[in-house]
Amino acid sequence: MANGLIIAAKATQDGSLGDSLVLIIAFILLLILLKIFAWKPVVKMMDDRQKKISDDLDGAADSRAKAEEMAAKRQAELKNSKAEAIQIVNTAKENGEKRRDQIVSDAQTEAAHVKDKAHSDADQVRTEALNSARAQVGQIAIDIAESLIKKDLDATDQQTLIDAYIKGLTNADETK
Repeated sequence: MANGLIIAAKATQDGSLGDSLVLIIAFILLLILLKIFAWKPVVKMMDDRQKKISDDLDGAADSRAKAEEMAAKRQAELKNSKAEAIQIVNTAKENGEKRRDQIVSDAQTEAAHVKDKAHSDADQVRTEALNSARAQVGQIAIDIAESLIKKDLDATDQQTLIDAYIKGLTNADETK
């Protein structure tokens, strides 16, 4: 382009206005052809590039926003999972304490039952021992009485003697 202008300027100095005019027309024609065939595709390519860059920047901003949203969501879920874990542990502790209390209560009830049964058994054994002792003492008393009296007691006398002796034992037992 610069050469064309230099040549046109030189031609006007030589006096050939026709040559200069042809050169200027050729130059303008060249500019028009460049505009039609080269300028529009270059401008279109530049516009496409600008649009792509703008879209990429918008996409990056969207991706960043999505990433921040996901990070916030993950943090919220992490908080929720921590809260759920604490709640599960607390529930397990409460259930464990309830179970422990139930086991202790059952053990105390069983111990009280065993204790009552032991008292009952002891009372029964004592009663049986007393009855056995009374029968033996009665027989011993009859034997002693027979040997002292040297005679056989009839059934009525034996019963009277046994009752009197047992009554004496019962009174002695109650005073202790």
